[in-house]
Amino acid sequence: MPKDVPGITKRILFVSLFLTLLLGAVGFLGISTGSSGSGFRAVWWALVNDSRSDPMSAAIIWHIRFPRVILAALVGATLSLGGLVFQALLRNPLAEPYILGVSGGSAIGAIIGILMGFSRFPGVSMTAFGGSMATLLLLLLMSSGHSKFKDSLLLSGVMVNAFAGAIIMFLMSMTQDSRLHNIMFWLMGDLSLADMHQIGILALVLLPCFGLIFRFSHSMNLLLMGQEVAETMGVNIRYVTVALLVTTSFMVSLTVSYCGPVGFVGLVMPHLLRLVIGPDHRTLVPACIIGGGSYMVFCDILSRVLPEQGEMPAGVVTALVGAPLFIYLLKRSGR
Repeated sequence: MPKDVPGITKRILFVSLFLTLLLGAVGFLGISTGSSGSGFRAVWWALVNDSRSDPMSAAIIWHIRFPRVILAALVGATLSLGGLVFQALLRNPLAEPYILGVSGGSAIGAIIGILMGFSRFPGVSMTAFGGSMATLLLLLLMSSGHSKFKDSLLLSGVMVNAFAGAIIMFLMSMTQDSRLHNIMFWLMGDLSLADMHQIGILALVLLPCFGLIFRFSHSMNLLLMGQEVAETMGVNIRYVTVALLVTTSFMVSLTVSYCGPVGFVGLVMPHLLRLVIGPDHRTLVPACIIGGGSYMVFCDILSRVLPEQGEMPAGVVTALVGAPLFIYLLKRSGR
């Protein structure tokens, strides 16, 4: 047990409180943003159930915008935390579910589940999880035996991600199923079909996963110092690695089954938060959960306000931000 528990506890509480306030502010902005033109005052009246609230505006806020903000926060928290875990386990700042192909494998599994007529949860979620685990095993097999395991894993992930994209296009071209008419929009990260009942199920499944990863946060600190040091400090490397990989893949597959693969969130937020609050995973885990949620809500707001008409998928916005950062980090890591 680390000796600085009181100090790290205060730091966790301070960082979490600040980011929670930020999430609340961004969430209120997200609820206030839309084509119906409801202002901040109308949103506040709807939230507090004021008699001056317009019934139509209240229905839009509670049944369309509020679920979408909650879904964006959960997706952002999951992908940001997933990127943090992969970066810690692989000791590579470029690792994240989308780049490694885990999201692409989940998307293949989700499409297969849709074609087989499964319900979103648990059917499509389970097939998406199967796709993510198959992709993860394939990556490990492709990279094992190489002297530069981390670099090999990253290159293997890029190739697997491209191959997954080809399989997705093949599945789309071979089916006439009307349920896949909007699959292109879904594949770019679509948050527009948020449903509060399904979001409640998603939250109930994700929250224990968040808690489990936080439980291993100190172990991730030790793993960054090397396997020998971690073993000396009493870390069961095999158990911790398997638990984190399975939990992270499961979380990512759930979000993919709901809104499609959203790229680069797991790259941007862990990197940014690590620069601001330091490398301690005991602080980074809750920071990625709350900060990642805020980032995704903000990207979803941009996806609604940037187009002059309609909206674009939120995954387009995250890619526009994350892809240049990935290129920068890749160039810097090669120095």
